[in-house]
Amino acid sequence: MIVLKTSRELSKMREAGRISSRALRLAGEAVEPGITTWEIDCLVRKYIESQGATPSFLGYGGFPASACISVNHEVIHGIPSKKHVLKTGDIVSIDIGACLEGYHGDNAWTFPCGEISKEARALLDATKESLFEGIKMAKPGNRIGDIGNAVQRYVEARNYSVVRDFVGHGVGAKLHEDPSVPNFGTPARGVRLLPGMTLAIEPMINAGTHQVRVLEDQWTTVTADGALSAHFEHSIAITPDGPQILTLPD
Repeated sequence: MIVLKTSRELSKMREAGRISSRALRLAGEAVEPGITTWEIDCLVRKYIESQGATPSFLGYGGFPASACISVNHEVIHGIPSKKHVLKTGDIVSIDIGACLEGYHGDNAWTFPCGEISKEARALLDATKESLFEGIKMAKPGNRIGDIGNAVQRYVEARNYSVVRDFVGHGVGAKLHEDPSVPNFGTPARGVRLLPGMTLAIEPMINAGTHQVRVLEDQWTTVTADGALSAHFEHSIAITPDGPQILTLPD
């Protein structure tokens, strides 16, 4: 069931999104050679809790951390570890959610660790831009397929592939709500978009094959061919005036 949010609910989601976005920015600033992904996760949890919110991911389905931190060929759901030390050239996807007064803000960004290759930079740039191409289509009267198609066309024109096994989603009082928001699709197909809908749009884009596999920890998802992957995400609201990003730091 798709839940249309009231103006009061959207206000709460904006505040949750602000906290989540600031936590993400803090995490990104910490990405540097020599830091562990566990240390970044500790920073995230400390900040979110200092704002009177709770980390959306901590304990969700048994997930053991406050942030998903996925490096290089890891696509999503990477578990932070004291043993995982970042090094120059890594690309680091950090996915963070914050829950405040019963509402969630969910966002992700992929950060460079020091100097990265031209190939890695091009992947990051294309994935980030595809997110905003998708957001542009999140307006009343359009359909879910318009969002996914915009993402797909942008990245496939640059010879990247779209992950098919994982998709975006509705967000609100639950971290994952209806509808699903694939990063691929056919224009004018799927659920019609209405004011009050709130979506987490999150392109997961691979430099090689679209195929992925889940590791033995049952969380960490990697590219099947070992190629790099990038992930960017915003929570947005559909309004009569078009899409509004809810996960902004200010």
